[in-house]
Amino acid sequence: MNRNLSKRGLEEIIKNKEYERLPNKTKEKIINNKDIELVDNIKNPILIKNNTNNNEEEISEKYLKHLILDNISSFLKELGDVYTFIDSEYTISLGDDKNYIDILLFNINYLCYVVVELNVTKLKKEHIGQIEVYKNYIDKNLKSINLNPTIGILIVKENNKFIIKYINDNNIISR
Repeated sequence: MNRNLSKRGLEEIIKNKEYERLPNKTKEKIINNKDIELVDNIKNPILIKNNTNNNEEEISEKYLKHLILDNISSFLKELGDVYTFIDSEYTISLGDDKNYIDILLFNINYLCYVVVELNVTKLKKEHIGQIEVYKNYIDKNLKSINLNPTIGILIVKENNKFIIKYINDNNIISR
């Protein structure tokens, strides 16, 4: 996998311990020069830069979103360098109600929309239901026929770290 990194880019990857946060299965694929899948590039825990004095235990969902959006390029790199930002608080209408997708992205390699939902609690079944509704909405109302189905990413807090729980189709791929 050739990423054509600059010296500064490589130093940042080393500083952020990007390789150490990859799953062992992904490390084996890299060593054996095998094809990498979408979920293989996700590092856990993810690094969300917090340049303020705010204690991580006190971070609200709104503040977490602010931290991510303030340094969106760093966040997109945490997901694997193939994402582009579309919008935050993306408005969708479900019946008479307005709902808001925390962050909407597009994956360039897999040609699919990506719904990102932020939660500052542990994963709950309600989070899964919410993101499934959002994915279905995007697939029905935004996705064109030549695109792949929408992927959902849940960012939750466990053991005082923000980790990603992937939801793709009916599977949860937990790291």
